[in-house]
Amino acid sequence: MSIIKYDPFRELRSLQDEMNRLFMTNVPRSVAQEDLASGGWSPSVDIYESENEIILEAELPGMKRDDFEVSIENNVITLKGKREFEKKEEGDNYHRVERSYGAFTRSFSLPRTVSAENTTADFRNGVLKVTLPKREEAKARRIEVAGEGEDAKAIDTEVKSDTANA
Repeated sequence: MSIIKYDPFRELRSLQDEMNRLFMTNVPRSVAQEDLASGGWSPSVDIYESENEIILEAELPGMKRDDFEVSIENNVITLKGKREFEKKEEGDNYHRVERSYGAFTRSFSLPRTVSAENTTADFRNGVLKVTLPKREEAKARRIEVAGEGEDAKAIDTEVKSDTANA
């Protein structure tokens, strides 16, 4: 029988190895390092729906209209661009840089109820607002239902066509 020396840090090293393995399987080292080195970032986006349209709002502070582009292809809307770091003067000595810079791409799948043809986009005060109108067949319609006899009344029923499953 062999004698095994007690190592008080063996459990701690084992835990550290497990934690490293856990994080490395979800975020590949090359991707994580590229994002940090290139300053990769993503603008914040809100997407909400009204009765007649879907609206996407993206925060793009400090950017100009020529710094980004919006496209729609195969029911996917894509926002991509680049925010450059502008050093003001050679003598400036930055102590902290917390704002994110670099290239970004955001893509979102659109439902089939959206019509890309009459889409509008407006950029004001660093906020991009893209309005995507819904197709006519996707909007709710009221159908009057009549019954027999005196006690029957006309009832309004909302009907939505389901073009997403078509």
